[in-house]
Amino acid sequence: MFKTTLSVISASMLLALASIAPAQAAVDEDAAKALLKSNDCTKCHAVDKNKKGTSLKKIAAKYKGKADGQAEVIKSMTSAHKVKFDDGTEEDHKVIDTKDAKQLKNVADYILSQ
Repeated sequence: MFKTTLSVISASMLLALASIAPAQAAVDEDAAKALLKSNDCTKCHAVDKNKKGTSLKKIAAKYKGKADGQAEVIKSMTSAHKVKFDDGTEEDHKVIDTKDAKQLKNVADYILSQ
């Protein structure tokens, strides 16, 4: 009986500790910013204001809380889809220069954290 109780308490403590741990790794903000800058993303996108492209805060608001939010942000960064600007002009969105899934997820998570 004592052994069973001890096992239940141990298992409960382990589950409690596991629930405290973050669900995903922390965003490496410096690495994300460096990758965005080296790919000229910051020429069109700013954190909190629209430039030629949508602000990162607006992008985050669009996808935050959605199950496929991270995947949609990555898709946008990795496909040369047409983008239409306020002045009516269109161009192909530049594709980010990395195939590293970890880097792409980090940048997407950085954007979604805004």
